[in-house]
Amino acid sequence: MAWFSNNANCGFSVFTLATVGWILSSMSMGLVDWRTWHVKGTPPYPPAVAYVGLFRVCIYEHHTNRTTAIFCYLYSSKDNFLPSEIYMAQSFLLTASIFGFFGRLVKILALRDMSLGLFGGNTYNSFIVSGILNIAAGMFILIAVFQNYDAIINSKGITFPPSFQMSFKPDVQEVGMAIQVAGIAAFLMLLSGIFSLLYRCSLYAQVHPEISEM
Repeated sequence: MAWFSNNANCGFSVFTLATVGWILSSMSMGLVDWRTWHVKGTPPYPPAVAYVGLFRVCIYEHHTNRTTAIFCYLYSSKDNFLPSEIYMAQSFLLTASIFGFFGRLVKILALRDMSLGLFGGNTYNSFIVSGILNIAAGMFILIAVFQNYDAIINSKGITFPPSFQMSFKPDVQEVGMAIQVAGIAAFLMLLSGIFSLLYRCSLYAQVHPEISEM
């Protein structure tokens, strides 16, 4: 009973890591501040702060009368001004969300079998499938983070439409909160995937010691 309790706790801990990572990954898609632009303002562009997200951009323009105009734009499939790293990050994060969802689903089935005392091949394979899906999801998120981080470090610009009143490059470009959230999500997804694979091997060795010793 003590052995089962320890393994069950370990399994649920791995599941918790994957769940938190999946939630943070989904949150990062909705956050608008992947890249933060600070524009000092030179005619004809007013001083502004722009938050560039994966699916929308919000621009805060500062006028001389101390008022701030807020403009948010939701990207559409017809937009051709977005850089490739944003398009790719959209696909990577959506794919990671799907992989993470199914990884959690498979893990739930594996934990259910454990709670019923079923330690057959399907249970062990479920841990492998779950681990692979979580690792794949973590890698997709990590690639999206690195691509956008590289764009920020190298001060890559965006050709916004003239109506946005934004220059091609900002005076200062910073890493937004969304990238940090996505980075944590990638770390948790990778960690849960690795632990799931290691946990499967440990579980199999304890249930079938005579095989693991051969």
